[in-house]
This record gives sequence, structure tokens and C-alpha cells, in this order.
Amino acid sequence: MNNKINLLGLSHESLVDFFHNIDQPSFRANQFLKWVHQRGCLNFDEMTDFNIPLREQLKEIASIETPKILESSLSKDGTEKFAIKLNSGSIVEMVVIPEENRNTLCISSQAGCALQCTFCATGAQGFDSNLTSSEIIGQLWLANNFSTNKRKITNVVFMGMGEPLLNYENVVESAQIMKDQNAYGLSRKRITISTSGIVPQILNLPNDIDVSLAISLHAPNDDLRNEIVPINNKYPLKELISSCKTYLKSFTNKKNITIEYILIKEVNDSLEHAKELSKILNHLNCKINLIPFNPFDGCDYERSSDQDINAFKSFLMKKGFIATVRRTRGDLIDGACGQLVGNLNKATKGKKLIKHKQII
Repeated sequence: MNNKINLLGLSHESLVDFFHNIDQPSFRANQFLKWVHQRGCLNFDEMTDFNIPLREQLKEIASIETPKILESSLSKDGTEKFAIKLNSGSIVEMVVIPEENRNTLCISSQAGCALQCTFCATGAQGFDSNLTSSEIIGQLWLANNFSTNKRKITNVVFMGMGEPLLNYENVVESAQIMKDQNAYGLSRKRITISTSGIVPQILNLPNDIDVSLAISLHAPNDDLRNEIVPINNKYPLKELISSCKTYLKSFTNKKNITIEYILIKEVNDSLEHAKELSKILNHLNCKINLIPFNPFDGCDYERSSDQDINAFKSFLMKKGFIATVRRTRGDLIDGACGQLVGNLNKATKGKKLIKHKQII
């Protein structure tokens, strides 16, 4: 049995504690972060500013292990989806989305998801496990070192598989590494945690980390949201919106929260829904990101028409909201919003992963 500690997912604070426990000074933490996250080094022997006795000691008690890439799928729009195997045996997916002025990584925080939102392929397969901080930050390490476009990741969104705030400690620790100037140096505006509405953890976030927050809302009233986002039964809209206002008040530098709203034909896309949405968001500093529904096997929902999407957006803008429509990326490789599936450990034991074809 391997009892070595995986140092990949340790934040600066955790690394300082680790090195102190082996009678090493605090600056070793910064040295380690630079070697691994800036230079891409996973080999203790190559860390030349560590003396040889320290390197030998580290090899005895620690490791630096990333998740394993099983395969990647490249879409003609440049979007690349990776299937990643975890230590548990489960397979999760991450997506690199290149744009002219940014390179965004959509990262997974859980294998599967327990929330069972009706429009999401991940939720349809159930929940297996939380990812460790090493498995989360490992996705960023892999994307920087193995993505086809060779560009460094500039933005990270916790919008892949799972509910990030139900894996709170590991998500926060990995985000701390992303922000660390000795690691990836991403600003708070370039890291977004998206949640379906885990109210207690929304209220906790300001105490632990300053990042951007997005709310997966998708419905303007409790009856509909109870149906398509079942966590609403536990944390209804009034409580959720209140927590968002409290969250914003906790920061002097926060301007708004992003509201994500998937538009599903004849479910939540009418002008009446737009009116309800404008009322519940009336006193919340927010911008609204409208997302056309992306179909997946086993789901009967359909994408709203362009006419209805534009009418929904226009109404919100007339009410004074900043509203945008997210351009669908990666749908040809099932890498678009709501399409990530992966494979859970219990469903894949003894089975081979089906390879995707590269789309050019």
C-alpha cells in the first residue's frame, strides 16, 4: 500500500506545514510550487535547488502524481475534451476552450453528481466520489502541458462534472493554488466557481477565497426550479438570492454575480419566465448568461429557438440587465455545457473506454 503524500494538490499553506514537519524552512513551499506548476516538473531529482538529502527524503515520503489522460477529442472549433482517469478508477472529463484572447479550462470537481438536474448528462448517471485537490489541480497541470493548442490556460471555470460546493475543501485548496503567484497566478476574475445553490457554502466562500461566483439558476420560480433543479427543495430561491446578496456585501471589490440560465424549449423560455426572472433578480447585482440547451442521449428536452432566445435576451436587456447568449462550443464532441458524462468506477470495472473520433 502506497502511504506517500501526493504534494501536487497542496496549497502554499499546506506545503509550509509539510516542510516544517520535516524540519525544512518555509521557502521550500515556494520553490516546490514553481517547479511543479510553473515549470511542469514532476520529478524530485530535477529540483536542483533542493539538496540531494532532501530530494532523497522526498522520494521516500512523498509523490507528485497527476490524473491520467485516457484520450482526447478535438472539435473543428478548437475545443478539446479530455477523458481523465482518477485513482478511484472513475473517469471524468475536462474541456479546453480556446478563444482569441483567452484559453479557458472547464474543470470537474466530482465524479458524477448527486443533484440530478434534469437538463444535465452528468446528473443522470448519479454520484461516485469527490475529486481530491490533486485531481482537481491536476487537470489544470495536464491542460497546460498536453492541450493541442499549446497555449497556457488563462481562465478556469468550475463548470465541469459535479457540484463544486459539495466538495468544498478540495475545491478551495485547488483554487488557492491557481491564484498563487508562485504557481499559476490567476486573478480572482479568472477563476469562476459555479454552483446550483448550496447556500451555506456560498456564505462560507468569502472567509476562504476570493474568486468569481456563478449561480446555475435555470428557473424563475420555486415550482419550476424544484422540478428541474431539485436542490431548490432544500435551498429555495428566496434563500438563494439572499445568500448571493450577502456574498457580494462580504467583498469591497465584487461588482456582480453571474446568473446562468439554460434555455429549454417550452420549459423555461417564455416571455413570462423572463418577466419572473427580472423580478427575482431586480435588486441583485448580476449579469445573466443565457445558455441554449445542449441535447444528450436519454433526455427529451429540446433547444429553444433562436427567436425565443433573442426575445428572452431582449426583454432582460430592456429591463436594464446585462444579458449575453453563450456561444455553444464543443457540442460535436459532447463537450458543451451539460454534456459531460465520463464514466463512474462502478459502471466501468472490467470495461474499456470507448474512444471518440477526432473531428476535424
